[in-house]
Amino acid sequence: MAIRLPVICLLGSFMVVAIAADLTPERYWSTALPNTPIPNSLHNLLTLDFTDEKSTNVQVGKGGVNVNAGKGKPGGRTAVNVGKGGVRVDTGKSKPGGGTHVSVGSGKGHGGGVAVHTGKPGKRTDVGVGKGGVTVHTRHKGRPIYVGVKPGANPFVYNYAAKETQLHDDPNAALFFLEKDLVPGKAMNVRFNAEDGYGGKTAFLPRGEAETVPFGSEKFSETLKRFSVEAGSEEAEMMKKTIDECEAKKVGGEEKYCATSLESMVDFSVSKLGKYHVRAVSTEVTKKNAPMQKYKIAAAGVKKLSDDKSVVCHKQKYPFAVFYCHKAMMTTVYAVPLEGENGMRAKAVAVCHKNTSAWNPNHLAFKVLKVKPGTVPVCHFLPESHVVWFSY
Repeated sequence: MAIRLPVICLLGSFMVVAIAADLTPERYWSTALPNTPIPNSLHNLLTLDFTDEKSTNVQVGKGGVNVNAGKGKPGGRTAVNVGKGGVRVDTGKSKPGGGTHVSVGSGKGHGGGVAVHTGKPGKRTDVGVGKGGVTVHTRHKGRPIYVGVKPGANPFVYNYAAKETQLHDDPNAALFFLEKDLVPGKAMNVRFNAEDGYGGKTAFLPRGEAETVPFGSEKFSETLKRFSVEAGSEEAEMMKKTIDECEAKKVGGEEKYCATSLESMVDFSVSKLGKYHVRAVSTEVTKKNAPMQKYKIAAAGVKKLSDDKSVVCHKQKYPFAVFYCHKAMMTTVYAVPLEGENGMRAKAVAVCHKNTSAWNPNHLAFKVLKVKPGTVPVCHFLPESHVVWFSY
């Protein structure tokens, strides 16, 4: 089922330019975690492109940078070309408050780069070019496709309770298994891409922008207005479920946090694990939209990545990227190479919880595996858009 939500979109950043007043999310990551590569699952949320006729196209090549911002009416287009020869800006007529503003930096004060701001506030395109590379932020009126399943609770939180019918209807059920099954040659039926619909095609907002959006049950009506979502609609229910999970009581001493930006996710994870010996990983699959199929654990075998504490962040249903993060004690993180029946390969990340005594007895994992809370370690593969942080 396709659900359309108006959303402020972020079209990626490759590298930040010193002329920016604030660090971009990607630069914030590299500053806070200089020795930790950003997983593809998170990097993709910085470069999502919901293309429409008012979107921004960016081309980067050896000759420089070419930016075309929106089709617009004749004379309304903004074109920016940056090359070895300098900067050329062509901008059409615009109402007051719109237009194009160009800054060319020199020396340390501006990072020796170029900054271009075009459009009205809130619908603006910002382009920066410097020695480090190119940064582009675009905020337009496009209505990206939000692909979601029927609103429901997150099966990766401890207080989740499943119905019997979900054993067959919930594609996430196949992601749960027992630790003893992590051996070469073991076959499992899994559909990794099923979760893409659960988390939706929603991008990160920079922290400064995300913090201007109300997030919480007290201001929920204001949030609905911000995104033009009708109260009582399925979209509204979906958003309310996410907020309810974020505000729910902690389970068994759990430390949890809902990150509304990449920067806040970094801060929470670093506060629990430190910054010098921490890694963040996510599942990677070679093909998108693959059907449920049988995978075998490759002969190369399973690799244990961590056997102590971790922070697991699960992508939520929301108009922009929100992650439910929780610190998990007594957990083991594994890298699991999988080979599918159709030749498809996956570098799966698995998390095994050694102590499940505080979990809801009706949790989906117990129904799937037919075990009771606190008896055996319960494991699950991470969907592609989720991430686990651990110390090494």
